[in-house]
Amino acid sequence: MKKVLNKIFSRILIVGCLIALQAAWFLVFMYRLTDYSMIANLILKLISVAAVIQLVSTDMNSDSKLAWTVPILLFPLLGGLMYLLFYQRKPTKGLRTKLEAAADRVRPLVPSGHEILNRTAKENKIAAGQMRYLQQIAGYVPFEDTEAEYFPSGEAGFPTMLEELRKAEHFIFLEYFIIREGEMWGKVHEILKEKAEAGLDVRVIYDDVGSLTYLPFAYREQMEQEGIRCEAFNRFVPFLSVVMNHRDHRKILVIDGHTGFSGGINLGDEYINVTSEYGYWKDNVILLRGEGVWGLTVMFLSMWNGIRPTDEHFEQYLPHTYHPEPFTGKGVVQPYSDSPLDDENVGENVYLNMIHGAQESLEILNPYVVLDDQLVTALCLAAKRGVDVRLIIPAVSDHKIIGWVAESYFPHLMRQGVKIYCYQPGFLHAKVFFCDGKLATVGTVNLDYRSLYHHFECGILLYDTPCLAQIKADIEDTYRHSTALTLDTIKHGTMIRLVQKLLRIFAPLI
Repeated sequence: MKKVLNKIFSRILIVGCLIALQAAWFLVFMYRLTDYSMIANLILKLISVAAVIQLVSTDMNSDSKLAWTVPILLFPLLGGLMYLLFYQRKPTKGLRTKLEAAADRVRPLVPSGHEILNRTAKENKIAAGQMRYLQQIAGYVPFEDTEAEYFPSGEAGFPTMLEELRKAEHFIFLEYFIIREGEMWGKVHEILKEKAEAGLDVRVIYDDVGSLTYLPFAYREQMEQEGIRCEAFNRFVPFLSVVMNHRDHRKILVIDGHTGFSGGINLGDEYINVTSEYGYWKDNVILLRGEGVWGLTVMFLSMWNGIRPTDEHFEQYLPHTYHPEPFTGKGVVQPYSDSPLDDENVGENVYLNMIHGAQESLEILNPYVVLDDQLVTALCLAAKRGVDVRLIIPAVSDHKIIGWVAESYFPHLMRQGVKIYCYQPGFLHAKVFFCDGKLATVGTVNLDYRSLYHHFECGILLYDTPCLAQIKADIEDTYRHSTALTLDTIKHGTMIRLVQKLLRIFAPLI
């Protein structure tokens, strides 16, 4: 009986009912307007004209413009109104102002990174160019004296995450898109409670929509009662608005300022293969120890103080505060994030820079391949100039429609020389770009419109670090469990191809 009542009064059901009521009210409102049909039609058509004018004048990519233009033309009475109501690229002004102010407060403690850039430029101009873009345009600096370790799956990295959490003596910062009750989160949660009881500064940020169906109502308040400071990012409000599109998709764990984790995994049992309805869940974890962890700490502190301003000073979170010994580590790491707050698509531009800079090989692991024109053109040009471009995708998709849209790109890419492999054991969720064996990025950025344009994301650029060999070994092992696609294996009938083409038009809205 308790389970039945929990389902009846679950948050997702209540939210669904409220949204349905709003939709019903809107339909009734539009029906009542028919009493004034001539005036209403004129107003709605004028709104559609205004929407098209505004749409054409924006700086959004051509794919997004097309995705909105089609419904406006098909439904001139409602299309323009829906565009003006629901299209919003950036988060609300209040959220933007708070997050920008928090980032400005942390920025003075970020080192310049110029010496690292200059040294790298003498060795590898492609890597230096990527680093320079992230520093000068996006504000994320490179670091040396940092050990990096790459784990090829969630279950491979999770024991180390638990080990480092148990070692925490001063603070733990945790920021994840999904927290899902179960074995994985249960083990992490127990450690967090113990550390909070011991007096450590323990903070958690989770995305409210990402965790909507996985956590009980008022979970934030429950965590606060346990001594864990907690915030749900961009809390879901059951109103028809695309402000909810802007999600915190980042994965960050920082311990005492000198140890940090990121990668593709969230905190749910499927990410460590305790349970998964999509076969084996292929993901990754990356560990940093040393100076470079400050890049992850700055991301967390900027987000936390944007949501909940609590810190007046940030020096106590620097890597050396609780680790006076010098750090070691070969190569360069450069943590970075992407945000819908600005007009700089950092995640996409990092990928584009790597595609354009590749000279011999480019290997990509990504679960969602819904590409805009820039990415398609860049991949094809790289293959045409002789770069061995390889893309590994999952055999099983957790979002069927996205899988169908992704497949619509494959014939064109393959005809231009891009090789595509399908990971057979299950769902591949890792996001990796590996360029010429010398440069890589590992993080949270999917090759779809939500990641590239709407979400808060993060990644770690790696140059000349020993963990590049670990990444390469993981990619080689992934090939052994993958099948190369051919034009014959992805050939479909006329009806399926038509559906794929129609879905592709609306890809930016999916």
